[in-house]
Amino acid sequence: MEYIALNLNEKLSQFSEHWSPKIFARMNDYHFKLAKIQGEFVWHSHVDTDEVFMVLGGSMAIEFRDGRVDLKAGEVFVVPKGVEHKPVAESECKIMLIEPSGTVNTGEAGGHLTAKDNVWI
Repeated sequence: MEYIALNLNEKLSQFSEHWSPKIFARMNDYHFKLAKIQGEFVWHSHVDTDEVFMVLGGSMAIEFRDGRVDLKAGEVFVVPKGVEHKPVAESECKIMLIEPSGTVNTGEAGGHLTAKDNVWI
């Protein structure tokens, strides 16, 4: 078996599109995804799973119907399953998401920002 460390900056340099998470690692049934975000996403929820947002560079907010949380590089927030939320970033923000494999980025909301599933970098 070959053991290789993964460099997140190198992985992030391999794509430029926003709101299109890319899988870079798997642990059991969980995917570790990298994404670049800018602007506003759609209101959505994930009925069956929590969602972890880890900010690697820049800043973002996660809006809720009754408030919001602001995040900057080095900070993490877990959105509880079933809670409707909308990520936003005024400037480009680089994030890592941790969620079960097969999780759709827009939840059940769908729409033009729904990313292709199972895209690896």
